[in-house]
Amino acid sequence: MAWQKVQKAKVSMGGSLLLIDDDRLVRESMASWLREQGYLVDAAVGCSEAYRRLETKRYDVVLADVRLEDGDGFQILAHCREKHPETTVTLITGYATVDTGVEALRAGAFDLLTKPLIDRELELSIERAFSQRKVIEENQRLREKLDERDHLEHIVGKDDRMKRVFDVIESVADTRATVLITGESGTGKSMLARAIHRRSNRREQPFVEVACGALTESLLESELFGHVAGAFTNAVHDKMGKFKQADRGTIFLDEIGTASMSMQVKLLRVLQELQFEQVGGTKTFKVDTRVILATNEDLSQAVASGRFRQDLFYRVNVINLEIPPLRQRAGDIPLLAHRFLQQISADAGKKVTEFTAESLQLLQQHSWPGNVRELQNVVERAVLLGKGSSVSVEDLPPEVRGSRVLTVAAASSGKSLKGALSGPERDIILQVLEANGWNRNATADALGINRTTLYKKMKRLALEGDRTLFGKA
Repeated sequence: MAWQKVQKAKVSMGGSLLLIDDDRLVRESMASWLREQGYLVDAAVGCSEAYRRLETKRYDVVLADVRLEDGDGFQILAHCREKHPETTVTLITGYATVDTGVEALRAGAFDLLTKPLIDRELELSIERAFSQRKVIEENQRLREKLDERDHLEHIVGKDDRMKRVFDVIESVADTRATVLITGESGTGKSMLARAIHRRSNRREQPFVEVACGALTESLLESELFGHVAGAFTNAVHDKMGKFKQADRGTIFLDEIGTASMSMQVKLLRVLQELQFEQVGGTKTFKVDTRVILATNEDLSQAVASGRFRQDLFYRVNVINLEIPPLRQRAGDIPLLAHRFLQQISADAGKKVTEFTAESLQLLQQHSWPGNVRELQNVVERAVLLGKGSSVSVEDLPPEVRGSRVLTVAAASSGKSLKGALSGPERDIILQVLEANGWNRNATADALGINRTTLYKKMKRLALEGDRTLFGKA
């Protein structure tokens, strides 16, 4: 009874093995012993028979003798790595040396066992192989989940401008072309960059993200290119940079408009030549890295004002994906809101399945200064704090519910909604401007909008006045 339980457990693990050995006695006795342990075992005399079996059946583990009549175990290993990468290969030899072991592991073998085989040693090796497969399969499931979350349909909607963005992504995803993603903060530039990576032939390689605006120039250089020990104070060890980490994968440089002029020179070289040196080092590294950049600034204006190099602008502006703000594509709000509701409800283990008609109407009326990120946060708050199976008006934050109050007030006073909104909007912007000493950068950050949007609102609401009152730009 105990043996049957072990057998069922191993079979349920997918315990299928292919044993390859041209010594009949060894092959038959080992196959018999493995079957007694509960594994599903097929046997082959040499390479030719092994290849035929591998083409007709999926094996979890291959046990191959190094010396065979029509080839060797290393050929089996190479064949599996090329044709059946999901199969784990362990080599067996009666003539083991240190060099053989090193060669086997370098070639990709999971293990190298020596004859005569010890039962417990063989069993432990196979168990480790299955444990590794379990980890690989779990990682694959996680990657598939990421693929699902990063799918374009889960990021954006059906707006015509977004459809054009989709079309461009389909065209360039598998190329090495540099992509520049532009749009206001919170529009989903990072998620779009991940979607490009996931749809490319680099999807199995690293995706490395760097928030350029969060680092000083010296820290950014070290972060991107790495440094050698002793390059500066506290540089005790060598550090690998993000470009090296992203080799054969994708690097995403967010807020690229904040890079200093000297950093822009270094970035231009790496984009053109894919070469760089570590901080304090002399060795030149060459990488095969796909570069995606993002900014919420108008880089053409930055070039005109001398804050951004023209040659770098032309180099990064190969493919430009401009994401419109959420307020300009209100038709996508219900779709996005329901996507977020499904994801967040599942993650939180709550059964919130829909929005009431009034709450969904309020979501569409809101101006969304924080764009998609703000919408996601609002839905998450509603799911976590709500009590029912649907998101009601009471589950929405005051700033979203406020649009209902203003709509009612506008109707009762005979004003248009735009007119009713302008008064409170002007008061809010004026208060934040005064609180930040009329610093427009700080005010835009506090309001969750970009500086250009703030300028336009100030002009429309007659808040420009004498520019000398505004202090720093």
